[in-house]
Amino acid sequence: MYPLLFRAVLSRFDPEFAHHAGMAVIRVLGVPPFSWATSALTKPDPSLAVDALGHTFRSPFGIAAGFDKNAVGVRGLAALGFGHVEVGTVTAIPQEGNPKPRLFRLIADRAVINRMGFNNQGADAVARRLAKLRRGAPDTVIGVNIGKSRVVEVENATADYMASATRLAPLADYLAVNVSSPNTPGLRGLQAVDTLAPLLRAVKAASGNTPLLVKIAPDLADEEIIAIAQMAVAEGLAGIITHNTTISRDGLHTDAATVEAAGAGGLSGAPLKARSLEVLRLVRSVVPPEFCVIAVGGVETADDVRERLDAGATLVQGYTAFLYRGPFWGREINRGLRRR
Repeated sequence: MYPLLFRAVLSRFDPEFAHHAGMAVIRVLGVPPFSWATSALTKPDPSLAVDALGHTFRSPFGIAAGFDKNAVGVRGLAALGFGHVEVGTVTAIPQEGNPKPRLFRLIADRAVINRMGFNNQGADAVARRLAKLRRGAPDTVIGVNIGKSRVVEVENATADYMASATRLAPLADYLAVNVSSPNTPGLRGLQAVDTLAPLLRAVKAASGNTPLLVKIAPDLADEEIIAIAQMAVAEGLAGIITHNTTISRDGLHTDAATVEAAGAGGLSGAPLKARSLEVLRLVRSVVPPEFCVIAVGGVETADDVRERLDAGATLVQGYTAFLYRGPFWGREINRGLRRR
């Protein structure tokens, strides 16, 4: 039903407008009595619970960073059955992000190109919102993804990340360092191990006892991925998130003119499925069993989630397929996992 509605109606709206409209509905679903009714339909089966990062996740499947940038929809997303919500990316300094339009659908590929540019209300605003959420004690795990403020020069990135970590780590169930978005100039250069190791060491110190993970790009060479994974273990991180969006445009079904018109940005969705599995297996092959690996990229169905769990993922995240499969996507995944 929803795919037909999407193609006939929703796909006609500007993608960013449609996202904000959808988020408004999600926020309503997080408020009683709507949340009670929604949860009754979507609550994950207890058999799906996963213990990781010092917390119990109701389901191994959660929402990736980028969907709820400012922690406004956590209750609604929890009501829809997601086992965790990773909010952000949050920067120390509030920022508008890149000029619009900056979000583009590739419907033939069930994919999206975005160059949002970390648009968010800043660490202080998100921290206040998280503090309110904590008083309500939602039973979903909340991760916070942090990135570099655009106005901060790359050479000052460590202090900027530390400022966000100091403010947000006490309110987060885990913290994720985003050094892999293609939409902030110079950011991906921080993935070089010699640069990344001291940055993560400093952010870990600022994060206290909150588990710290790092999110990498799929476009790195395999040997670079291995080096980062080994360094993350050596530095005492709790885990790694594999992975962010890609700058590749290989193998798309959408006509070349449409892709070119969308311009620069990170590609997410179904086309990342194969590379997602490659990166996951590569990382899992060089980290210890207890090291948390969160798999992201090309996840659409319960079979996709199961494939990643079987390949060594501790947890799995999705985002883009939510736009194409509709509000009960989380329930669909959880029910499929339960049947398996």
